Amino acid sequence: MEPIKIDGGWGEGGGQIIRSAVTLSAITGKPVEIENIRKNRKVPGLRPQHLLGIKILSKICQARVEGLYVNSTSLKFSPSQGLDLDLQEDIGTAGSIPLVLQVLIPAVSLMKNNLRLSIVGGTDVPWSPTSDYTKHVFYEALSRIGINFTLDIKKRGYYPKGGGLVETQIQPCKSINPISLLERSTASAKLLCSYSHIPKEIVEKEVYDVKDILAENEFDCEIMIKENNAIDRGCSMLIFSYDVNSITGSDSIYQKGLQGLGESIAKRFVESNLGVDLHLSDMLVVPLALVKETSAYRVKQITKHLETNLFVASKMTGCRYGIGKLDNGFEVRISGVSYT
Repeated sequence: MEPIKIDGGWGEGGGQIIRSAVTLSAITGKPVEIENIRKNRKVPGLRPQHLLGIKILSKICQARVEGLYVNSTSLKFSPSQGLDLDLQEDIGTAGSIPLVLQVLIPAVSLMKNNLRLSIVGGTDVPWSPTSDYTKHVFYEALSRIGINFTLDIKKRGYYPKGGGLVETQIQPCKSINPISLLERSTASAKLLCSYSHIPKEIVEKEVYDVKDILAENEFDCEIMIKENNAIDRGCSMLIFSYDVNSITGSDSIYQKGLQGLGESIAKRFVESNLGVDLHLSDMLVVPLALVKETSAYRVKQITKHLETNLFVASKMTGCRYGIGKLDNGFEVRISGVSYT
């Protein structure tokens, strides 16, 4: 079978194209060839976290892979039969564990395989969802589609040293379902905050800034703060909520300082009053491209990541999609193809 060719410089031109293309290749059994990998990034080519996700997936689906090395700007991935595996892996840097899991969770489940994985790396790092976002927001969305996994954050790993440990178990999907997420109606939210080597009073100030902003916007907020013993100093915050018509989260991490972190994620959460938040809007595309029925969700903005994922999914699967402008945002509709 001739590989489907994907231009890795299209749209946002980053790692999202690789993750989505390889995931859909593994599920559908269609080989893929990606060129111009991460063309639009300061350092083009594959990074360590991309390598590990693809390496693990290639073990599971017994794929032939060409171009799998750091800084490679082209990749060929040809999958075969899936296997059930129990693996221990180490990214070797503070590379993002959540981004590796974005590849593995939908792929393994929709291939109808089992995977037990213990992985060392970065749990909460820049330019990536936090591990808490993956455990709560990403999990809730995928479970409604029919994709199930467990995630246990054994140890936090912050940038730049990493050293975090996550254990996950991914189960085979029994049935895959469309979703409809149009508008948030709940007035209840949860705030999770994990930190290490930062004074508790500084962290609590940011947390209570969140609570004040949510209270001003008539949200009740359940708060959980946990101190961790990580190698590096760091802090991760997540606000999330879900109801029958919405799944929304807002997360961020400590980088150069904590001041304003709570206010930033609180305002972003309040603004995300439709069906999904901006990050979830692009994460949903891959699984929904394989649901035969039409799914619909609403989001405040159309991001480059969303546009890129829609492009890759349509190339890989032939799914159809449309975006409609609303007074207060956009509605995305995806009519997929049965991956079976």
